[in-house]
Amino acid sequence: MFKYDFDVPDNKKYRIIVHTDCKNEADDQFALAHHLMTPKFKVQGIIAGHFDLNSQEYGKGNTATASYNEISKVLELMGIEEEYPVLLGAQTALADINTPIDSQGAGFIVQEAMKEDEHPLYIVFLGAITDLGSAILMEPKICDRMTAVWIGGGDYPKGGSEFNLVNDIKAANIVFSSTMPLWQIPRNTYKQMAVSLAELQLRVKPYGKIGKYLFEQMVAFNSKLAKYQAWPHGETWGLGDQGTVTVLLEELEKKDYEEIAAPYINDDMTYVQNNDNRLIRVYHTLNTRLTMEDFYAKLALNFPEKDS
Repeated sequence: MFKYDFDVPDNKKYRIIVHTDCKNEADDQFALAHHLMTPKFKVQGIIAGHFDLNSQEYGKGNTATASYNEISKVLELMGIEEEYPVLLGAQTALADINTPIDSQGAGFIVQEAMKEDEHPLYIVFLGAITDLGSAILMEPKICDRMTAVWIGGGDYPKGGSEFNLVNDIKAANIVFSSTMPLWQIPRNTYKQMAVSLAELQLRVKPYGKIGKYLFEQMVAFNSKLAKYQAWPHGETWGLGDQGTVTVLLEELEKKDYEEIAAPYINDDMTYVQNNDNRLIRVYHTLNTRLTMEDFYAKLALNFPEKDS
């Protein structure tokens, strides 16, 4: 599928589930492609997540379907549409902290977690964490069998407004109060993954149908939001979702994260310290050079210019 002049030893590989709100904006597509091109990752499946509070033209209750269709498009442009199962996640946030939404995505998480496999299982969340909250309610035993890596939550120590969190605060509290190992990449950390559109035109657009699409869909989304002054900024973007690749690709030192008791999250998304909860990792530094250069290299190696 993807060819490299090196091998990753099998005992150093991870099973990965990628969970993405892939049509919410324009960066998830980059992160999805990056995970799929990374030989350390044995991607078991891809779950389409909702972004119901920013439903755009897709309409309330339809955004997970929009993500599903976008995932399918990325796979097709990469020529790997038959290689991975794509599962539909919940279309909305949880109604309460006791009632799961029994989606395909939540069921797949439980199924994969309960398998016997020597490769550690990680699930990376690039959006709302609804389906993980549901999976924990459906089968609490999964908490001892996998690790969650989440792009989301406000800056520490106070917290505050953040899009992935606001789309399901209840699910976040289920996960935070569980025993599942959790690596959190909050807003101020994932914002470190900044790029310019000129950089992407040079380093992404020339490489295959997928490179052309990744660049052009970002430019189109940038233009779609032109009337909004605050964001985006005109010729830069944040590829923060690729932080999940960073923390799994590189064994980061403890200087890059801290371990704290998982907080309780208020409705206004502020954090309340809860020392009854287990420790979670909260990352404050990402190796942006490694992440972006690795992505550009893998894209160029697998989709050379002659294929565009």
